[in-house]
Amino acid sequence: MRAIRVASAALLGVTALTLSAPAAVAIGGDDNHYVMSNGYDVLPLTIVAGGQITLQVDRGASGCTGSVTVSSGVFDTVVIPRGSSSAAALVDRDARVGVSYRVTFACGGISAVKELTISGGRPVDLTPAPRPVARGVQAGEGGAVAGFDLEEIGLGAALIAGSVGAAYYLSRRRAGEDGG
Repeated sequence: MRAIRVASAALLGVTALTLSAPAAVAIGGDDNHYVMSNGYDVLPLTIVAGGQITLQVDRGASGCTGSVTVSSGVFDTVVIPRGSSSAAALVDRDARVGVSYRVTFACGGISAVKELTISGGRPVDLTPAPRPVARGVQAGEGGAVAGFDLEEIGLGAALIAGSVGAAYYLSRRRAGEDGG
């Protein structure tokens, strides 16, 4: 009976300690480093491994006027320079599918954290497709009479007339054989 009381007390103590630790970390310290997420964005929030994301800073909402350093375990560190509001980053091709990675925006002593989730599939090819050229196709003469001369036309007509005449002669000759 005593073992159940000790186990219950230990479990309650560990639970209280575990649940109070994040609050202590968020409150503690005067290092002027606190977490906020207003004015920072990752687009899209779900991406395939090897895809490209856009990192955005709303200078008015975030209050950040300097350069912003964006870091994560899934892409190289990117700096959004002062005066710019966005930058692009390529997600590592070996990022694990289904895992959420923390993206940290740092400006001065202020940080913001967003989550980036890796989805399954293949990345979209970032190489743009070639644009079609605005001109017609080179397809010859277009079916016109171009290139024919009178001799070729006469020879073609003679071949057609000869084949029709031969067909008529053979059909009349066979009809005569059958009837008589």
